Amino acid sequence: MASAEHPGNPGWTGPTTQDTARTEQEAPATGPDLPRPGPEGHLDAHGGPSSNCSMTTRELQDYWRNEKRRWKHVKLLFEIASARIEERKVSKFVMYQIVVIQTGSFDSNKAVLERRYSDFEKLQKALLKTFSEEIEDVVFPKKHLLGNFTEEMICERKLALREYLGLLYAIRCVRRSREFVDFLTRPELSEAFGCLRAGQYTRALDILVRVVPLQEKLTAHCPVAVVPALCAMLVCHRDLERPAEAFSAGERALQRLQAREGHRYYVPLLDAMVSLAYVLGRDFVSLQRKLEETQLRRPTHRGVTLKELAVREYL
Repeated sequence: MASAEHPGNPGWTGPTTQDTARTEQEAPATGPDLPRPGPEGHLDAHGGPSSNCSMTTRELQDYWRNEKRRWKHVKLLFEIASARIEERKVSKFVMYQIVVIQTGSFDSNKAVLERRYSDFEKLQKALLKTFSEEIEDVVFPKKHLLGNFTEEMICERKLALREYLGLLYAIRCVRRSREFVDFLTRPELSEAFGCLRAGQYTRALDILVRVVPLQEKLTAHCPVAVVPALCAMLVCHRDLERPAEAFSAGERALQRLQAREGHRYYVPLLDAMVSLAYVLGRDFVSLQRKLEETQLRRPTHRGVTLKELAVREYL
């Protein structure tokens, strides 16, 4: 189904007066919308409703109420479920399977991912550059010259890596950092967006369905961070002629972009949602009105489609 795309916007704010007074620059278009580590080295919440937004008092109250619900800290548990030895033509390494589960309730969206020891090493080096003092008591399992592939060593390292991830996650600034979030999500997101660029929409969706719930849990303090992935889901569903699923993904993205008219995804997302709503027989008039009002307040020289934005992510 050929479909026209249209323009879009963002939303996020903090629980305190100090937080609401603070605004931050948008992340560059070269990656996900997670800000680089700030003064405290963690991913801070983006600024809240823009000063010229058209939300009513009631809408603003509802917005803050929904945001505060999301601020509740999500606690995650890390397990190294298994390990296997991979042999390539020029290398041999151990691949560890990491299972990430939300504690406190049944988690139907547990994440399963694989990383090798060298990936953990890269994470440690990256964290030391920003959080050397914060992680000085966190023990990183050292590499051994011999015996790395024995069953005893692999079991020992599984336990050590599990403890390592748990200790890192316990440090607020570290678990919110781009380095930590990227370690757990970027390989899968990069693969998914690569599949999108190649037109492999079904494969891209298979990956996104698995990684987006984890990304949401890791960036609950910054809901806008998951917008690119949700928009990618919209694009994939739409190009696979699944307008209802595409619209659903778009609604989730718009919810995270409330009062964020300045966000680069807001206008393209609204534009795409107008077309989908029209196809589905939904209320496209209110979406069109929002789009027109936003474009009047924030005129742009050139309209960028949602798909054009999505294909630029994770390059």
